[in-house]
Amino acid sequence: MARTLENLLGDHVIRQNGDKVAISSLCGKDRVLGLYFSAEWCPPCKGFTPKLVDFYNVKVKEESPKFEIVFVSWDKDETTFSEYFNTMPWLAMPYGLEKKTKLCKKFRVQGIPKLVLIDGETGQTITRDGYTHLMEDENGQEFPWRRKKFSDIIKGKLLKDSKEVDAIEELKGKVTGLYFAAHWCPPCRGFTPELVQTYEKLKADGKKFEIIFVSSDRSQDSYTSFSNSMPWLAVPFADSRNQSLKNLYEVEGIPSLVMIDEQGGVITLDGRLAVNEDIDGQEFPWYPKPITELTEGAAIQLNESACLVLFVEPEDEEVDRAKELLLQPATVEHEKGEHRDLFFFIGADDDICDSVRDFAILPDHVPLLTILDFPEQKVYISEEKNITTELVCSFVRDYLNETLPSRPVRHS
Repeated sequence: MARTLENLLGDHVIRQNGDKVAISSLCGKDRVLGLYFSAEWCPPCKGFTPKLVDFYNVKVKEESPKFEIVFVSWDKDETTFSEYFNTMPWLAMPYGLEKKTKLCKKFRVQGIPKLVLIDGETGQTITRDGYTHLMEDENGQEFPWRRKKFSDIIKGKLLKDSKEVDAIEELKGKVTGLYFAAHWCPPCRGFTPELVQTYEKLKADGKKFEIIFVSSDRSQDSYTSFSNSMPWLAVPFADSRNQSLKNLYEVEGIPSLVMIDEQGGVITLDGRLAVNEDIDGQEFPWYPKPITELTEGAAIQLNESACLVLFVEPEDEEVDRAKELLLQPATVEHEKGEHRDLFFFIGADDDICDSVRDFAILPDHVPLLTILDFPEQKVYISEEKNITTELVCSFVRDYLNETLPSRPVRHS
C-alpha cells in the first residue's frame, strides 16, 4: 500500500509549516486517506472547502477509521496554492504539475472539487465521489461511504408496464443492464431505439437479461413519456434509488449502460459502447477484453488513460499476429481490474487510426509499437520494427518503471 501511494504522491506530503510527513505514516489498518482536488480560483471549491473542514475536524477526533486528507492543488501558481492551503487543517502534496497529472489520470479527475477516498490498508479506491457523498450525508453517518451491494440498493418495487413488480424476483438469475438516461438528452433519445433492438433480440434468443431505466428526467410527464418507449423495468420517478445507483457506479454522463452479472458484480461500465459496436449482441454480456481493436469508440479511453497501441497492416493475419504479441502483457494488466495502468489496442483499418497517428505525429511505418499517454501529453515510440512478445513486455515494463523515453504529443 505505502509503495503504491509513494508512486502516486511521492515519498512525502507537507504540513502548512513545510514539515514533511512520510506517506508510509498515512497507511495502515482502519485508516482512510482522502485526496482533495481543489483550487482557490474555483467557486464551487471555495464553497465546499469549509464544509469539508468542519467534517474533517469532527472525523479526525474519532478513533476509527482514522482519517487524513491530502490537498492536490489545481492552483495556477505556488503563491495562490500556499494561501489557499493555509485555510485547510490537513496535509498537501508539494506544489507541482507532474504528480497532479498522474493522480488526475489515475482517478479520472476531469473537474473540481473532487474528493477521492482510499483504503489505508489495501490501497483500494473506496469512492471517487466523496464530494457528492458529503453533500448528501453532512454528518458522515455512512462514512467512508463504501460501496453498497447492488441488491441492497435495488430491492423494493420497480415499474413494468405501469405496474409494480418486486425487483429481486424480476432480476433473479439474470444479467442486468442499468440504463441511465433522460428524455431531455438528445443522445439518450438516439441510443434508446438501438438498445431496444438489442434487448429484444437477446430476449428472443432466450438470454436471461433485464434492463432497468434509471431516470435523470426533470418532470413526471417527461419520465412517463420516455419510459413508455422502453420495454423493460424502471425505477419510479423521484425515487431515491435513482441517485443511489448513480452514486454507486459514479455515473457522470448520460446515456450510460452499466452491465451487472447475476451476483451483482460489475461486468462493464461501458455497455453503451458495447451495444454500439455489437448491436446484435453476439458478445453479450460484453465482458471487457484484454485487447481490443482501435475504433472510434476507443476515443474516450485514449483521452482518459495511457494506451498501448500496436499499429499493423489491416490484413486478418497481421491483426491475429498482433493479438498473439500483446496477449501476455495485456492479460497481466487486464487482471488488475480498475487499477490497471495500461489499456491495449491494435490499430488496423479503422479511420480513427489515421487520425490518431496524425494527431500524435507518429511515423508512417508498420508495425509500430507505441504508448499514447494523452492525459500527460506524452508519446512513447519503439524504434524496433521486429516486434516480439519479449520486446512488448520490456517496453511495458520500462514504461511502468518510468524509465522509458518519451516526447510531447505535439512536437516540433
